[in-house]
Amino acid sequence: MTQGVQTATANSHVDVQEAEEAFNELIQQLSKHSQTRIVYRSNLASKTASVTSHTTTPDVEKGKLATDDSDEPPFDLREYLTSSNDANQAAGIQHKHVGVTWDNLEVNVIGGVGFKAYIPTFGDAVIGFFMAPFLWLWGLFMSFFPNKRPPTRTILHKSSGVLKPGEMCLVLGCPGAGCTTFLKTIANYREDYSSVSGDVLYAGINAEEMAKYYRGEVVYNQEDDIHIATLTVAQSLDFALSTKTPGPKGRLPGVSTEDFRSTVQDALLKMLNIPHTRSTLVGNAFVRGISGGERKRVSIAEMMATRARVQCWDNSTRGLDASTALDFVKSLRIMTDVLGQTTFVTLYQASESIYELFDKVLVLDKGHQVYFGPPSEARAYFEGLGYRPLPRQSTPDYLTGCTDPNERRFADGCSPNDTPFSPEGLEVAFRKSPIYRDLQDSCRKVTHQMETEKIDQEAFRAAVLADKRRGVSKKSPYTLGFSGQVKALTIRQFRLRRQDRFQLVTSFTLAITLALVIGGAYFNLSDTAAGAFTRGGVVFLSLLTVVIEAFAEMPLQMLGRPIVNKQTSYGFYRPAAIVLANFFADIPIAAVRIFIFDVIIYFMTNLARSAGGFWTFHLFVYTGYLAMQGFFRTLGLLCINFDSAFRLVTLFLPNMMQYTGYTIPTFSMKRWLSWIYYINPLSYSWGGVMENEFMRTSYICDGDYVVPRNGPGMDIYPNDLGPNQVCTLFGAKPGSDVTPGEDYLEAGFALNTADLWRRNLVVTVAFIIFFLFTQLVVIELFSPKITGTSGNIFAKENAETRRLNAVLRQKKAARANKKHSKEDEKGEGKERLEDADPCPRRKVCTWEKLNYHVPVPGGTRRLLHDVCGYVKPGTLTALMGASGAGKTTCLDVLAQRKNIGVVTGDILVDGRPLGPDFARGTAYAEQMDVHEGTATVREALRFSAYLRQPAEVPIDEKDQYVEEIIELLELQDLTEALVFSLSVEARKRLTIGVELASKPALLLFLDEPTSGLDGQSAWNLVRFLRKLADQGQAILCTIHQPSSLLFESFDRLLLLESGGETVYFGDIGKDSHVIREYFAQNGAQCPSTVNPAEYMLEAIGAGLSPRVGPRDWKDVWLDSPEYKCVREEINEIKAQALARPILPEGKTRTYATSFLYQLKVVVQRNNIALWRSPDYVFSRLFVHALFSLCISLSFLQLGNSVRDLQYRVFGIYWLAVLPPIVMTQLMPIFILNRLTFIREASSRIYSPYVFAIAQLLGEVPYSILCATVYWVLMVYPMGFGKGATGTNGTGFQLLVAIFIEFLGVSLGQLLGSLSPSIQIAVLFVPFIAIILAIFCGVTIPYPSLIPFWRDWLYQIDPFTRMLSAMLSTELHGLPIVCASDEFAVFNPPSNQTCFEWAGEFVSTFGGYLNNPNATAACQYCQYKVGDEYFTPLNISFSNRWRDVFILFAYFVFNIIATIIASRFLRYARR
Repeated sequence: MTQGVQTATANSHVDVQEAEEAFNELIQQLSKHSQTRIVYRSNLASKTASVTSHTTTPDVEKGKLATDDSDEPPFDLREYLTSSNDANQAAGIQHKHVGVTWDNLEVNVIGGVGFKAYIPTFGDAVIGFFMAPFLWLWGLFMSFFPNKRPPTRTILHKSSGVLKPGEMCLVLGCPGAGCTTFLKTIANYREDYSSVSGDVLYAGINAEEMAKYYRGEVVYNQEDDIHIATLTVAQSLDFALSTKTPGPKGRLPGVSTEDFRSTVQDALLKMLNIPHTRSTLVGNAFVRGISGGERKRVSIAEMMATRARVQCWDNSTRGLDASTALDFVKSLRIMTDVLGQTTFVTLYQASESIYELFDKVLVLDKGHQVYFGPPSEARAYFEGLGYRPLPRQSTPDYLTGCTDPNERRFADGCSPNDTPFSPEGLEVAFRKSPIYRDLQDSCRKVTHQMETEKIDQEAFRAAVLADKRRGVSKKSPYTLGFSGQVKALTIRQFRLRRQDRFQLVTSFTLAITLALVIGGAYFNLSDTAAGAFTRGGVVFLSLLTVVIEAFAEMPLQMLGRPIVNKQTSYGFYRPAAIVLANFFADIPIAAVRIFIFDVIIYFMTNLARSAGGFWTFHLFVYTGYLAMQGFFRTLGLLCINFDSAFRLVTLFLPNMMQYTGYTIPTFSMKRWLSWIYYINPLSYSWGGVMENEFMRTSYICDGDYVVPRNGPGMDIYPNDLGPNQVCTLFGAKPGSDVTPGEDYLEAGFALNTADLWRRNLVVTVAFIIFFLFTQLVVIELFSPKITGTSGNIFAKENAETRRLNAVLRQKKAARANKKHSKEDEKGEGKERLEDADPCPRRKVCTWEKLNYHVPVPGGTRRLLHDVCGYVKPGTLTALMGASGAGKTTCLDVLAQRKNIGVVTGDILVDGRPLGPDFARGTAYAEQMDVHEGTATVREALRFSAYLRQPAEVPIDEKDQYVEEIIELLELQDLTEALVFSLSVEARKRLTIGVELASKPALLLFLDEPTSGLDGQSAWNLVRFLRKLADQGQAILCTIHQPSSLLFESFDRLLLLESGGETVYFGDIGKDSHVIREYFAQNGAQCPSTVNPAEYMLEAIGAGLSPRVGPRDWKDVWLDSPEYKCVREEINEIKAQALARPILPEGKTRTYATSFLYQLKVVVQRNNIALWRSPDYVFSRLFVHALFSLCISLSFLQLGNSVRDLQYRVFGIYWLAVLPPIVMTQLMPIFILNRLTFIREASSRIYSPYVFAIAQLLGEVPYSILCATVYWVLMVYPMGFGKGATGTNGTGFQLLVAIFIEFLGVSLGQLLGSLSPSIQIAVLFVPFIAIILAIFCGVTIPYPSLIPFWRDWLYQIDPFTRMLSAMLSTELHGLPIVCASDEFAVFNPPSNQTCFEWAGEFVSTFGGYLNNPNATAACQYCQYKVGDEYFTPLNISFSNRWRDVFILFAYFVFNIIATIIASRFLRYARR
């Protein structure tokens, strides 16, 4: 033991000799692990012989891979750490001992006492938008007066203490006590709080200096596991170590960085017993990977990789079994002792064995420090205050129970009158105690020592400096330099992209397909005048495609923020490094994809075929993509969520597309808007590509560009361009039928080919650099942090909920005033559940020879093996085992939730196969708490009750049952809280409540219901399950870390070991005597002082401790008489059930309620969800308004000229951009809602048809509103309705706008239903949008379309119908009057008037002669009336109603396709 540890032990009032003996015993136990574990793993490998093909690929689903580790040397944690520490000291590497003192530490958050934050609604957002200018002016006015600070409340009251190097502190308290706040504050995580006062010193260094120069030396491990799901465990840890590997001065001589990383990674994996997961994806709730317990251990390993000396662990044993949890804390104990770490830990349901490993315990009650001192004295202290412990209650449960008004018990002779019971009273009592005086003395001594000696501080500073890699500044808080960070991140990000094969293949396939379609549409363009305009279209579409691809990154930009926040807080890298890493990692993949796209487009369309022409084209398209990608990423970093970013994008994107110089040439732009062109990155890329193309080509004037010309059957005019004809192509010169491309550019677009390199490329590259710079600045200085809500967010009460909540409060207050014994409480629970429908006889579920195989690379793997058992009505059965033993897998198989792999064996109900109503007769509270986030707690419970209880049950009865569930789960104060704002434990209670609200007739499954709950909440929950079982409910429940008191509440136990092997199934017995005797008979005697739930896991070798006994416990079970009794019992259950006649149950229904009732309830929930999602709904409305306004401002009050005619067409054509915008915004919402539906559909709550229809119906009112706003801001500013149809025509256009909005919504939902993820769905948007935009007959006029496309794609394009209906309505009867510069001017032959020379031409092709009697300078206008424009485009005014209802038919088709896809495609692989 080191000097620091000796000092720590002495000051903790612990007997040194006893502690040394206990520690050595622990080390010996850990040292024994290797050899026994090797035998065990070897046996397990031989027994899982069902693996079809041997593979070293780790388990893909919650089972462990058993590999033969016989050649692996034993791993001794103490030996490893001690030898490393000794070698470091011998090499002169300084230690890092950082003691922590805190004095009068207080934390405040915004919101006064009783403050409630309410969810904003769509109505609030609309009112707020219109009130914003007035509120801004009011704020400006009030700024001249003294500022009133917003009210705050204290969530952590003044607290003081000290923890020396080598000491561990356990922080205890009920939920809401402030444990997490304390840990975050100690770890210097202060962003979530309004103010933090008091002094926190780390080896004498203040918090500000620690945050600035030593970030990563004080770290916090949060309760939730946040990882990149598609990286493997080894890759995740390798990245962490690559940024934290010390430099040469911090490593042993001769040890390379690679050796260091490899050694530490192996040590971490072995220490946490997860080497088998090395090559498995980490996964998450929706990506298959390692099990939940193993994922928690990856979180632990990642934080240990920081090598920080002050570590704060927030409930880090959640999801771990009791044995693994104990092993983890033992490992912390060893690391703390040997390395001199300072460790703070908060744990829920800490066992006595874990509790005894700590040096100090801190007890909090609603933010008040009510105890801080030695763990050995804590129980005696609270007993001295007058609190009575319950029998067999562990010390941590007793300590937290003393702060829980519902659970504490006063000792005989004590009462609230003479015993402190409030948080303030307990705090005052503690401050008067001798323990507090000793604490004050210790604080003063340590603080004085830190200020005077500064030995640890100087050693710490020197050690941190030595750890830095070469070239890292002394003042930098990072171990690795910025360039090294960028390199490590680039490797990781590139690996991420490369490993996502599906997305890679999809993106490349779509890009190639799109290029082929565009190339086919513009195939082999001619060098005539007609080819000049279409070349501009090709160039514009090429750039537009890559812009939309860059825009599709917006949803992904938000998803990685929690990872960045966590890893930057660990000191892995500075935020700016991820910006450059993303840029560099994208380059190779994007460059290849765009190169392939460009090759296809360039050569299929017959652009200027030269090497220089192609590479210049590719250069400008690619640099344009990079510039726009940087622009969108900057916006993503500036905004807190996708919806706010989307609002910003719609401010810029339409203007960028309009002001490239293509649709509106620079000389036609309104002067007060022309500045947009000059700050638009796209305008320079487009200009560069246009100049590159047209500087290399010339165009022959023929066909429609010659005025006058011969029509069908005419032979009046020369076939070639004659002296009395004119070429209407921009830049054409009289008398010449060839127009150089440079002249065309100059006359048509005011572009100069000399600007290609000197302006366009330079400015485009400058934009790339500028947007990179803005990303670096924004992510470092302004990027908003995405943090969890620090408090609950509520929905406002209505009259009904106000009345119900008042009743709940009255009942709660009445119970608090009564004194109930434990028996009284059980009686009370029974009384409250008596209203449940009494069932004369419930069915029994049995399973035999249950096996489950899943596909893996190279074969299959067995996760369950010959599992047998049963659950009888009125019994509570526990399912236990080590993390990764297959508990959740077994539960999923029994609940019929698996949809991959092969299940064999018999699962029977009353001896008969499962019927279609099995899922509805069961309830399954899953480990992942997936709910509709915008629902309140009461709404979520009612939703379940309404749709899962039989339709015959009256609504009032369902509502009353929900109120009982709220009361029993103690959710009275959270009835109006929104689900997304609930804490982990409240969300867990809600998950259970949602399932209980269904009143399952057959079986209730619960997967780790107590994980994330404190000891008291866990006891309350199991006590409640016991009450349900006593009423006849059959319950099967996986459970982790049960106390002995909690464990014996169960009737039976199904115990599994790794590989899904059964170790035991049978009764537990009072005081666990049955299972104790079973293990004792087979050589594993459980000491009377040890928790049997922990001991049996250790006995079977679940953790690091060796297996007890020479035989595998699976073999012991198969040979036992208990196993034979179980088989006989199952046969008897089946025989008795089959002997009973089948009672007529009427028609078997898959769902409890009718289709229409399901639809009504689900639509109602969707409407509420959308109303409470102003970010989404108001963003959509804002986008429509702003988009329409941006277009209209460019085309204000259009007249009757040809140019205005073109602008009317453009104004209508922009409506085609609405569907892709709606799709991009809607698809993430649909896919996230589908995740909730997948969970609910497993319980047969409502049908997939209801889900699809309800999603659409919820969007309908907002779609009509958005379309109307768009129409108002389009029609009136542009001056529509001047044709023959007048204002009636504009009303018709509103109908078209609504239908096109419906099309966008239905198409977005269809794509969402067809896509497995948001990342995949957004890839389809540019593909579909561009295809539909190209073939609608405007971008490429109908006569110019290749017959192949014209015969089918043009006909089925919904935009064809939209444009046909709207153009024919707007332009029908619209008189056209050419402006002076729009006439085609030509001279007739001598002695002929203009009419005599061109009259035949005009009568054939339309238009009019402005001066028909003139003999020179004839002025010809191409159109006389709007009909002459759209008639050649295959558009007819008489077909407009047909076209609009064909458009509606597409909407109906999309609905039907979405319903079918929702039925058959759920992408829920489990």
